[in-house]
Amino acid sequence: MNSQLSAKLKTLPIQPGVYFHKDKNGTIIYVGKAANLKNRVRQYFQNIAAKDVKTRALVAEIAMTDWITVETEIDALFLESEMIKRYKPQYNILLRDDKSPTYVRIGFKDEIPAVSFTRAPLDDGGEYFGPFYNGSAVKKSVRLMRKIFPYYLNQKLPKKGNLDYQIGLTPGLENYEVGSLEFVEKLSEYKKNLRVLARYLKGERKKIQREIERDMKIAAGVHDFELAAKKRNQLRDLSELGRQIIFSREEFLDISKDHAMVRLTEILSLEQPPKRIEAYDISHTGGQNTVASMVVFTNGLADKREYRKFKMRAGGNDDYLHMKEVLTRRFSARNAKWPRPELILIDGGKGQLAVAIQVVNELMMKSGQAPIPIVSVAKRDEEIMISRIGSNIKLDWVEHKLKLPPDNEIEIREDGDFIAINLHKNQTHSHGHARNLLGETSAEYSDLTKLFQRVRDESHRFAINYHSSLRAKSQTKNILEAIEGVGPKTRAKLLRKFGSLKKIRETSETEIAQIIGEKNAQNVKEFLKNQA
Repeated sequence: MNSQLSAKLKTLPIQPGVYFHKDKNGTIIYVGKAANLKNRVRQYFQNIAAKDVKTRALVAEIAMTDWITVETEIDALFLESEMIKRYKPQYNILLRDDKSPTYVRIGFKDEIPAVSFTRAPLDDGGEYFGPFYNGSAVKKSVRLMRKIFPYYLNQKLPKKGNLDYQIGLTPGLENYEVGSLEFVEKLSEYKKNLRVLARYLKGERKKIQREIERDMKIAAGVHDFELAAKKRNQLRDLSELGRQIIFSREEFLDISKDHAMVRLTEILSLEQPPKRIEAYDISHTGGQNTVASMVVFTNGLADKREYRKFKMRAGGNDDYLHMKEVLTRRFSARNAKWPRPELILIDGGKGQLAVAIQVVNELMMKSGQAPIPIVSVAKRDEEIMISRIGSNIKLDWVEHKLKLPPDNEIEIREDGDFIAINLHKNQTHSHGHARNLLGETSAEYSDLTKLFQRVRDESHRFAINYHSSLRAKSQTKNILEAIEGVGPKTRAKLLRKFGSLKKIRETSETEIAQIIGEKNAQNVKEFLKNQA
């Protein structure tokens, strides 16, 4: 252990947090979480001979350790997942073993909403929270919340008087006749409760606690002591839960400690790190089922509650036209309540960036709003593209670098009115959608490079998922059109209920008949049987 690291370890706090082990080049090689940073991080350097081979190899490479403190263990759990996703550290065994992350799903649109866990999120109307790389920890955390926000584990109602209801883990819908007034009222109350749980998962713990405390005082003021006691117990349980778990990135993450965000502020000469970054991508197959994605990063972290998807109204294979459409719709008056981005990132080169600049600047000027900084990431070389005209970016850092001799780490190239910044000049390792964003060497701006990759990949993934969903539905619709007696309304009912041919094939004729009638159900099952 070097003297600098030894001195740094003496300043470790006893709070929960996420720690970053770095090698001699400053590259993050391991990300971990801790309930007590001081105890957990120091363990790596104690009794090394007794540790496994992987840990000994890791410790041998650690040259420095940094950390971010948070308020609770689950704050740390969720932040750790995001940082692993961004930095892809070589020693994180969960990524190295290529295990799929876990997502929490809440099926608000299901007949009986339930909370479940999955490794493969679908575009099925449910709300997904994640990804989380420590599946067992997030499952334990969400189930601990069941006492405070009772929920079902699946869509099938249990029997009346079941044990889960008696100990307060379910809302008790099974105790009422389905469709009755009491059932409908109870279902509505249950959905509201799930919405609070969703808000809790999104990071609104303190706000929810204040609301519950307010409701408790109001109930007591009107002498509804039963409701007041219920709110008091809920508030007490939330406070107790907060000592163990739950995440709130807006409330607790100190953006000034995120090295990538600091670097981003530097190279774009921004006054402060952008709290909200919006990224856009277009996806289609031969001009069919064209969609656009808008993903949002708040304080440098993926903020999935803010993601939006757009089904393009304009047809054909024209990315410029579609980029114009999605940005026009995003900044239309009907979406005026959406939070304003402090940076827009376009997935594409000079053409897409020029279109985005023209559209957004015109809309901002028309509405009397301040301009928004806009950059793009070019697909071929994964370079950051900035336009001298209209990008709303100060070029102080760029102009300074252009005056200096060539740099071995970065390259800045002028291309007409555009400037291309390559932050990974010596990095040429291919990786998925990116050609050379990752590499074997460590660069001064590698953290920022990985942030750009994370944002860009997330916009691409979200667009691809939506496009794939529409394409699958389109293929299903085309096959259903060939079935005698199955018209547009019948097809719509089937697609709305089942979503895919696989689901329809797996569903019994009796269940299908409840949706579209016996004769149509018989025709559908017979046709699909012959198609198998």
